[in-house]
Amino acid sequence: MKTRRLAVTAATAALVLLAAGCGGAGDEPTTAGQGSPVTLTNCGAKVTFTSAPKRVVLLKSAAVPYLHSLGVMDRVTARAGQYPKEYYDAATLAELDKVPLLTEKTDTSGHLQISKEVVISQQPDLVLGEANNLSRDTLSAVGIPLLEEPAMCPDSTTVPTFDDIYSQMQTYGKVFGREAEAATAVTALKERMTKVKAEVGSASGRTAAVLYPTVGGGTTYAYGTTSMAQPQLEAAGFRNVFGDVKERVFEVTVEELLGRNPDVLILLYNDGDPKAVEQALTGLPGAEKLNAVRTGNVMTQLFNFTEPPTPLSIDGLERIVQRFKAPA
Repeated sequence: MKTRRLAVTAATAALVLLAAGCGGAGDEPTTAGQGSPVTLTNCGAKVTFTSAPKRVVLLKSAAVPYLHSLGVMDRVTARAGQYPKEYYDAATLAELDKVPLLTEKTDTSGHLQISKEVVISQQPDLVLGEANNLSRDTLSAVGIPLLEEPAMCPDSTTVPTFDDIYSQMQTYGKVFGREAEAATAVTALKERMTKVKAEVGSASGRTAAVLYPTVGGGTTYAYGTTSMAQPQLEAAGFRNVFGDVKERVFEVTVEELLGRNPDVLILLYNDGDPKAVEQALTGLPGAEKLNAVRTGNVMTQLFNFTEPPTPLSIDGLERIVQRFKAPA
C-alpha cells in the first residue's frame, strides 16, 4: 500500500525526531595536546573551542545524560524546552532544578519558542541544540558556538548505532576536558549493553514497530532503518516491520500497519498522558485488528528513551526488554 513520506525538520524533536543522522568519524574532535584547542565537525560545520565551556545554554534535553556523567552540569547556566522527570535519576533532577528555565513554550508542532535575544543575553560560550529560529549561523555571527546531537543533523543518511552513544560521550569529554570521566562512563554503558544482550539471547522471531501517534487526531508516524528505533528493536530481539524503509520517520496509515501487522507496538510521545497516546493509535478505525492491539502488546515510551542516540536509549532498551520479556 502506498505510504506518503514526510520530511520534517530536526527542530521538531520535541514532538518527533525526524531529522537524518550525521554521526560517525566526522564528529570526532581533534586535539593538539593537553590544553590545546579542540576542533570538531558538527553537522558539517567546523567548531573550535580554545578552552572548556563554562556557560552552557541547553535548548534541547538530549545532552543532559552526557553532561551528568561527565560531572559538568554545573556549567549549564540556563535551559529551555521540555525536561520530563521520568528521564532522570534523583541526582540529575537535583542538578536540573538548579538551572534556570528560560521557557518551555512550544508551538502546536513541538517547536521550541524562544527569541535569539533571550539566549544571547545569557552570554553563553556554548549552546547545545538548535531551534527553528535560532540557527548555528545566527549564533556564530555573535561569536557563540553551537553543537547539535549528531543524530539531529539534517541532510544525512547515516544509520545510528549504540556505538554513536559511546562516541558522543567521548566527544563531550574532549570538549569539556573530561576525557577520563568519559572513558569511565563508556565502560559502564558497554557493561549494561552486555547484560542486555545476555538477557535477550537470540532473536525472538517476533516483529515490532515504533510509532509516533498524534494525540487528538492526525498523522501517525513510523520509524525506519535510519532511526535509533532500528538498532534498539534489534537489540531487544525484534524485527522491525519497517526495516525495509530507508527513512528515519514517515507517515503511515492503519491499512499499511495492518498489512505489516507487527506483534509488538512501541508508541513514542513527548509529554502528556500515555493513555491518551495509546488511545490515539488504538482508537483509529481498524486498529483493533492489529495483532499487537488484540494481544495487548502495546507499550508507550517517552521519546528520548529511543531517539536520539544517548544513554537514555539504553534505558529505553532495558525498558522494552523488561516489558516484552518472554515468560520463563
